[in-house]
Amino acid sequence: MGIFRPMLDLLFPPRCVFCRAFLGRSGNTCPSCADALPVCAGERAVQPGEYYSFCVSPFYYEGVVRDSHHRYKFQGASFYSRTYAPYLAECIAAHCGTRYDLISWVPLSRKRLRERGYDQARLLADDTAAVLGTRTVATLKKVKNTAAQSGLGGPEERKANISEAYVVLDQASIARKRILLVDDVSTTGATLAECARCLLKAGAEEVICATLARRLDA
Repeated sequence: MGIFRPMLDLLFPPRCVFCRAFLGRSGNTCPSCADALPVCAGERAVQPGEYYSFCVSPFYYEGVVRDSHHRYKFQGASFYSRTYAPYLAECIAAHCGTRYDLISWVPLSRKRLRERGYDQARLLADDTAAVLGTRTVATLKKVKNTAAQSGLGGPEERKANISEAYVVLDQASIARKRILLVDDVSTTGATLAECARCLLKAGAEEVICATLARRLDA
């Protein structure tokens, strides 16, 4: 691939995954975005949760991060996960340490996966786990095709929408395990809470979460 890189860059000039600016060299992030991304600094990267102990996120869900995520999730830019992963891995390493036994993800329903063609949370989890030197483990299945959480109102409506939507795949595989659960974005935390509830009920010792971004006012 190395010998063809100059030709590929000429035919398909690399763009910043955040602002879409053309890059003068191969890469993923332009210098302007690298210095100005909406970073969750320090302890602001850590949020408490319901059922899960806490959730860490390297970014706020605003500006170029929100725009980039929209392309990642809805416009087929699945390869963005490779750029996101080091940011999330660094955040996990800083705030979670070794406080987990396995990494998993919040899965899509079969219908949504067929429509989208890929599971954005799984790609993010897989690439992040690779940066951290490990692999992911499937722990959950989504059995109810729910309405998109982003289109709903307050926390109670979101909780009702996601209730009983997930089941644990194999209770024996998570018994007494500390699970790091990855999703792409956290808004109210309702989806993460429901997944964590299922995992704890099935015998997990603890659930902590990690997302690429979180809502600014959460």
